[in-house]
Order: sequence, then structure tokens, then C-alpha cells
Amino acid sequence: MTLDEADLTRICDLLYRHTGILVPGNRRPFIERRVLERMRATGAGTLPVYLARLRADAEGEVQLFVNAFTVNETYFFREEHQLRCLTASLLGPLTAGRSRHDPIRIWSMPCATGEEPYSLAIWLLEHWPEVDAWEIEIVGSDIDTRALAAAQAGSYGARALMRLPPALVARYFIPQEAGSWRILPDLRDSVRFTRRNLVDGAGMAREGRFDVVFCRNVLIYFDDASRGVAADNLFASLRPGGFLCLGHTESMARIPSRFQTRRFPDAIVYQRPEDAHD
Repeated sequence: MTLDEADLTRICDLLYRHTGILVPGNRRPFIERRVLERMRATGAGTLPVYLARLRADAEGEVQLFVNAFTVNETYFFREEHQLRCLTASLLGPLTAGRSRHDPIRIWSMPCATGEEPYSLAIWLLEHWPEVDAWEIEIVGSDIDTRALAAAQAGSYGARALMRLPPALVARYFIPQEAGSWRILPDLRDSVRFTRRNLVDGAGMAREGRFDVVFCRNVLIYFDDASRGVAADNLFASLRPGGFLCLGHTESMARIPSRFQTRRFPDAIVYQRPEDAHD
């Protein structure tokens, strides 16, 4: 199947409206491949038939269409310098003078197939001496329902575990068939997973406010307009004084931002000022 320019624009516009993700037109083969997969899966013989199915959202096709275009490339202990920054520089100010009954809330958004929020749980257990003294809530959210199902299952292959020391694999995972490992049930239960969309402010607000948000390697797929919407939603999702960690290739430099840039020994992060209003 080959998309003409009008069809290509129509597909890209649909994806942008639902996700904020801008797929460049020069990725035509990728777009055509994904659309063809969905047409075959739904039995739509022509593109107009498939687009009508999308407009009607027949059998939840919009979500399946979105799933087909998301990128879930990740692994355990990705961008480890930010994990070091969390325990060495962020948690101290966040817990100073705070009641032990006030949970520390950490959000991994997007969380893909779960490696990043589970990494946070493992890192805290291994590197934060006060971990047992605090109630910690870790939430993983993504727009891709397939990825969330995989995250909740918690089974991973060798590539996902390649950065984890063997001792940690042995401590937190159970060997499975076919060379995979499943994360321990207690650790699996320590992370709550939800479907959320970075450009849906109302949906994000339903999760409440967090002390730290890890939002890594997704804003690179947004244009300036959707990046600005996402930044506003991320700002609103933080408690005053809370921190936002972006991917190493991302920054707030290209959009107006109310975040304060904070440079710590291990990482550059963005802080919501204590006196900031939504």
C-alpha cells in the first residue's frame, strides 16, 4: 500500500490530534507499514474503509491505532545519572521537615513496558538508606495499552536487563522459560500503572500531584505547540518544589517555561518553584 500526500497528511493529523506526536512525512514507509498492519487486523480492504472505522472508533480502534505508532524503546537503569541524582540531590530537599505520613510520590510518564518505574523502585531499595522510613508511591503511566499490559506482567528478556548487575537480577527477578525473567511479585505490586496522555491535562490531573516526575525521551517526538501543552501539564502535575527529569537530549529551552533549571552534580533537572501558581 502507498499513501498519497493527502492520505499521509490525514493519518499524521489523526495521530497528532490524539497524542501530540508529530510523525515527519519523510517517515512514509514507517507510517504505511503501521497503517497496513491495522487495516489487515481490522479486515478493512481500503484506506477509506479503515478511516471510517477510526472515525467511528469501532471496537476501540483509535487506541489500537495509537498503540501501533508508539515507541517503547527502554531498559532497566536507563540514564542512571538521573537515578543517582534522585537519591543524592532531590530526595533530601523534598523530605526536609516533612511528615513521614506524607507519601513521596514519583511518576514515570511515559513508562513504556515498565522498566523505568521498576528501575526507580530497585534503585531506591538499593541506594536510599531512608527507603523503609517513608511511604513511597510510584506510578507508571503511558498512552499505549499494550505497553501497560506488558509492564503489569513484568517479564523481561536479556536486552532489557543488560545494564543491571547480575546480583540485582538474582535479587529482584525470577527466571522464566525461554531466557526471560519476571520481576518479584512484591516489587511488581509496588508500582501502579495507569493509561495517561501527556497532552490531556484533565486526565493527568486525575493522578494528583507528584514530588518527582520522570518524563524522558518523548518530547522529542512533539512539535513546539504540543511540547508546550505537555510542559504546562507536567508543571501542574508537580507539587510546589517538585522536580521534573527529562531525557538527556531534551530541554525546556525551545518553549516558554515556568520551571527553574537546577544543575546538580549528576544531572540537570527542572523544578517547579515553591511559590508558583498553576
